[in-house]
Amino acid sequence: MKPNQITFKVSGRYALFTDPLTKIGGEKSTLMIPTAEALIGITSGIYWKPSIKWRIISATVLNEIKTESKGIRPIKYDGGNDLSYYTYLKDVSYLVTAQFEFNTLRDDLIDDFNEDKHYQIAKRSLAKGGRRDVFLGVRECQAYVEAPTGEEKSCYHDTETMELGLMFHSFVYPDQSGKDELEALFWRPTMEKGVINFCRQEDCKLRKFVKKMEKKDFRAEDITFAEDEL
Repeated sequence: MKPNQITFKVSGRYALFTDPLTKIGGEKSTLMIPTAEALIGITSGIYWKPSIKWRIISATVLNEIKTESKGIRPIKYDGGNDLSYYTYLKDVSYLVTAQFEFNTLRDDLIDDFNEDKHYQIAKRSLAKGGRRDVFLGVRECQAYVEAPTGEEKSCYHDTETMELGLMFHSFVYPDQSGKDELEALFWRPTMEKGVINFCRQEDCKLRKFVKKMEKKDFRAEDITFAEDEL
């Protein structure tokens, strides 16, 4: 394990991983595997600072992929309730390896670029189950994170390569790209023996402009540096 990587197990009763271009309103149906964006959100729930950015290296699908549909009464934009059917993944569990990198666009936070300090804090945060609540794709799908035991094994460990088609990968935010826009990335993942190896954002060939967005500024008085938490 590299000094800027953590591996954790995340599990939940239900998961709903959706394509951001089709998730607004109406029926919702989950993707069969977690997106890099969802796993980045879970990892950020374990530990995050504006001076670092998380990258997902791999995810191992531990449980069999199963779905369940439910009748939901979501709130309508113009008031009242509607009736929709959502299709969730059921009884999910993943073994995730994530790596943090320093956000080189944040020159104002260069004093916080200390790899070992962030690594040690991330490990302690993982041992405590994370710093914030985590969920699998959507807020109603609560999840739990824990350190792996080393005995985790995918139910697909004997399965050869599975092509999963075109799928949403992640968002690129202004503080990551230096541009005042939000961009969605897409890729064609494969699962081999239960393991999905995620490509880097810059390797996603299909990119979609979503909307204009400005970088969020962090004032010095709002930031606690890593050395102050040791």
